[in-house]
Amino acid sequence: MLIQLSIRDIVLIERLDLSFESGLSVLTGETGAGKSILLDSLSLALGGRGDGGLVRHGEEKGQVTAVFDVPAAHSARKLLRDNGLDDDGDLIFRRIQSADGRTRASINDQPVSVQLMRQAGQALVEIHGQHDDRALIDTNAHRMLLDAFTGLTDEVLQLSGLYRSWRDAERGFKAHRAKVEAAAREADYIRASVEELEGLAPVEGEEDELAEQRSRMQKSERIAGDISEASDFLNGNGSPVPLIASMVRRLERKSHEAPGLLEETVELLDQALNYLSNAQMEVEAALRRTEFDPRELERVEERLFALRAAGRKYSVPVADLPALAEKMISDLADLDAGEERLGELEKLTAAAKVDYDHAAVALSAKRKNGAVALAEAVMAELPALKLERARFMVEVTTNPEAALAEGIDTVEFHVQTNPGTRPGPIMKVASGGELSRFLLALKVALADRGSAPTLVFDEIDTGVGGAVADAIGQRLKRLSAKVQVLSVTHAPQVAARAATHLLISKGPAGEGSDKIATRVATMEPEHRTEEIARMLAGASVTDEARAAAKALLAGNG
Repeated sequence: MLIQLSIRDIVLIERLDLSFESGLSVLTGETGAGKSILLDSLSLALGGRGDGGLVRHGEEKGQVTAVFDVPAAHSARKLLRDNGLDDDGDLIFRRIQSADGRTRASINDQPVSVQLMRQAGQALVEIHGQHDDRALIDTNAHRMLLDAFTGLTDEVLQLSGLYRSWRDAERGFKAHRAKVEAAAREADYIRASVEELEGLAPVEGEEDELAEQRSRMQKSERIAGDISEASDFLNGNGSPVPLIASMVRRLERKSHEAPGLLEETVELLDQALNYLSNAQMEVEAALRRTEFDPRELERVEERLFALRAAGRKYSVPVADLPALAEKMISDLADLDAGEERLGELEKLTAAAKVDYDHAAVALSAKRKNGAVALAEAVMAELPALKLERARFMVEVTTNPEAALAEGIDTVEFHVQTNPGTRPGPIMKVASGGELSRFLLALKVALADRGSAPTLVFDEIDTGVGGAVADAIGQRLKRLSAKVQVLSVTHAPQVAARAATHLLISKGPAGEGSDKIATRVATMEPEHRTEEIARMLAGASVTDEARAAAKALLAGNG
């Protein structure tokens, strides 16, 4: 429920902090005192439309904070959690309105969109007035109210699950059918492509391996001539090795004739012979390594060029050819096995629809029974509200062809305000005053089902008096046993039944100030008598009015 409302610099309100209790609270005051400002402020804190004109004259911004205490399992808390917001403790809704028209919204000091604030606010507070149509204009809301009254909310959730299963199966069936039809149109091309790719049999990483192999062979081909020439030089007829060997032998023989003169030269030449011999072996080995079959190079190039041509043909990198082949094989398999799979999916879809249809028909029957009970419950409230000649009807129209997640029914509230007139939709037939009384009767019938934890009624007793006003007060009191009720009222019969009485007044903002400010005070019992007497008598409060006020309060104590 709403436990606190703080307003800063909104229209005529400079600074206001209000605390609210459970049960029925009424707000009274003379016309123009600022009751509508209070409700506009609450609406702003709940995500209502912002307006720079709401900011108090001379100020840059105004602010409204509404604090709620609701159970841990309340839908508003779940909504906040689903949107990644902290919902611990009280829920604090804060809206800052700038004079330039911009607004900022937060819940529990976490920035939120106005849309999310409005959605959460609707789960916490309903504001209804004589000319307010939000609860009655939308036939979807009618269905939700009927389901809440009949206790069908969980069944609607289960039906929604069956609906999603049916629609998911149907989408899968249609997607597979489209795939099979597309494959059938390209059957010849796919089969030819599969045959070509299977014949080519591309392997992942093959292009890089072939390119490297080709490059290596081409390089070997370019240097093989130089290596062969070096081999001829070292091993052929012009090789210096025999000449150097002969020279070494002659110098060795001469070295005995001249000791100490040729030994080092002979040693160096001998080393040169060893190096040349090693060079001969290495050149031979290098020559053998450069040897390759030209036909192998031709085979590698043919394979590489074939893979690249296939990549160009199918507009994919060569590396993706294996995946493309698998996809085409899969597409061909879908085509070949398509009819069988299509039949299976069709059966699954049909079975899911049968499950939905059975549940929807059963739900529809319960709604029709509930519609009679809801109409009777509302009708029972109408005589005391001076609508004894009126009829309230809950029309349930069933159309299996218009299946939705919520079922196959359209629910609409109809009324007949006078015998002999044609019944019709409540928003078209009922006048403003009648509409507010129908709404009150509906809310009483629903009690704590299908309602937000806080209900606000804005002057729904306008234009009625005496017994009707008393009947409205009785019903607001009954309703407040289930949910918190706030009522802006001009009817003393309503005000007398309140557990909390708030008086709204308007006067100078301060001593000697030329500014006007709206104030709200919680009234003590002795002051309530005077206020209710004013509501009874008008500007001049008489002793008779005071006596009547005391009697009203005593009778509702």
